[in-house]
Amino acid sequence: MKYIATIILSITTLFCFNQFNEDTNTTTNEFMDSIYKFKVKDLNGNSFDFSDLKGKKIMIVNTASECGLTPQYEGLQALFESYKDSGFTIVGFPANNFGAQEPGTNKQIAQFCEQNYGVKFPMMSKISVKGDDMHEVYQFLTQKSQNGLQDSEVSWNFQKYLIDENGHLAKVISPRTLPSDPEIVNWIKG
Repeated sequence: MKYIATIILSITTLFCFNQFNEDTNTTTNEFMDSIYKFKVKDLNGNSFDFSDLKGKKIMIVNTASECGLTPQYEGLQALFESYKDSGFTIVGFPANNFGAQEPGTNKQIAQFCEQNYGVKFPMMSKISVKGDDMHEVYQFLTQKSQNGLQDSEVSWNFQKYLIDENGHLAKVISPRTLPSDPEIVNWIKG
């Protein structure tokens, strides 16, 4: 009888422990799958808190000044202007990961964006979007274990990550897809 009681107690303890872990993991995953946990620095070194964007749709894009896709800055700025008052924003992250096409300093990047494309959407400090020194925002964007949607790899400059109004990853868009593409515009309007 004592043996049966010990087994029942062990099973009950195990069940309660597993239930606690499931509850804890659920809470952790709910927290981990939001962009709102990140604070970064903008091109001027000021703090930028993603939680200030709650309720907005966000496009995160890695940028470069010396890339064949650099003219997308013009389309990104036009998209930002069209929908910035409708709960949408763009956040740019300059990166030098592909063909050394973003060699400039943060100050040089800011001047380039303003002078050549009139960029007004938020631009962050230069980071790495792949490799061993991948920035934590891009770890979130590229790892299903963090974003809850899918694993991906940044394949080139101007890859776009669409974040919904709740801070969750919604879509990954190819670098060659233009900002004015119906897939993007319809998502913003939807």
